[in-house]
Amino acid sequence: MIGTSLGAAALVLSKPGRGIDALVIEAMYPTIEEAIDNRLRLYLGSAGAALAPLLLWQVPLRLDLTLDQLRPIDAVGALACPTLIVGGEKDQHTNEAETRRIYAAVPEPKQLWIVAGAAHTDFYGVARSEYESRIGQFMALHLRGIK
Repeated sequence: MIGTSLGAAALVLSKPGRGIDALVIEAMYPTIEEAIDNRLRLYLGSAGAALAPLLLWQVPLRLDLTLDQLRPIDAVGALACPTLIVGGEKDQHTNEAETRRIYAAVPEPKQLWIVAGAAHTDFYGVARSEYESRIGQFMALHLRGIK
């Protein structure tokens, strides 16, 4: 499976168990707090930081979920499959330090790829050949019945 951004977070938070042969997580936020803060700062500058607490306060009311339930970084430790974590060097939605924290929380076997020059979710557009090679080799190595 390949999950990107919010899709990666949803996949991880669904606690997929052992049914996955291999997982690629691209540009996933570590916590909802960081996701909201990063995005508000990106689009609103310093005013965004001031608005983040107000938006975070609304999340449980609107989604019927606690903020603790929206922390993929806490759920990745239960992954039971080989995992490739992909992040963009210039990603402002999920920065490189956040991506590295997620990688550190994922159990072995795992790999990390920080795509030089890439922002949020544009890995294939920035590094097409390397993307095909890395993802293809990772999947070929770990998918059952494919050799």
